[in-house]
Amino acid sequence: MLVGRRHGGNALVSPDVVAWLIVISFLVPLLHVALSPALGPWRAPRETRCPFSPRVGWLVIVLFLGPVGWLLFMAKRRARPPAAP
Repeated sequence: MLVGRRHGGNALVSPDVVAWLIVISFLVPLLHVALSPALGPWRAPRETRCPFSPRVGWLVIVLFLGPVGWLLFMAKRRARPPAAP
């Protein structure tokens, strides 16, 4: 059994550790993407066909892929060239 019992079991991983891993690996990246100022507004520009803004798109990706989606977001954010002054 991967997750052990609270009162005296042979636990490989305690339930508290599992809960914190879920919080850290899913909720913290979602919060980071939601609050990132680099993504722009919550609404898509009027001239686009897609009803979602880039921020909502990244939130969906991170929600479904978890830490992998967050790593994709971080890689995309770092790959952007610096803004012109």
